[in-house]
Amino acid sequence: MTDTAPLPDGQALAALIAGKLCHDFISPAGAISSGLDLLKDPTAQDMRDDAMGLIEASAKKMVALVAFARVAFGASTSAERFSGTELGELVAGLTEGGRATLDWRAEGGDYSKAQARALVNLAYLTMAALPSGGTATITTKRTDAGLEIEGLAEGARARLKGEAVAGLAGQPLTEGLPGQWIQPYWLWLTATENGGALDVSAEEGRVVLRARMANAA
Repeated sequence: MTDTAPLPDGQALAALIAGKLCHDFISPAGAISSGLDLLKDPTAQDMRDDAMGLIEASAKKMVALVAFARVAFGASTSAERFSGTELGELVAGLTEGGRATLDWRAEGGDYSKAQARALVNLAYLTMAALPSGGTATITTKRTDAGLEIEGLAEGARARLKGEAVAGLAGQPLTEGLPGQWIQPYWLWLTATENGGALDVSAEEGRVVLRARMANAA
């Protein structure tokens, strides 16, 4: 995209989201395929336990990705509302094994689809801001005006990539990787199209993402 490029809409937006999902799915899917190849290889029977371990771990990762994506990017037709505990489990399942620690403090009660979409995307991006480890604290607060969501990333190298900064501000991608831009932009779009707003602050060792969602969301 260039500085004057329009923001994606319709098919363009769908293509970017589909591209990100394919990128996320390809690693565990490829690992499952490699594990199955080892099981079928008569010369690699001594690696059977390793192959089964690889398949099991990769299948678990794939299930976590699909469960998260249904709420974060899709309609998730199985439910109209979600509990805070349920959403926390989705984020924890997706980020398990990473360097950052998730501190989930979302309030009880239930969340609408739009609120749930904002919450899990914001939580994931808060975790992603800690590539070298740290703690991502996720909190929510219900007010008369609506729902406030905060993600606090604290760690030695807490940071946001340039693509994420642009996406979180609702700006088009001028350089960098679309796959690193689309999820932050999707979070911004979710908040703003449901009567809310998104604020971001970053300093050395600390990144804060805040989303406000209207009660009607």
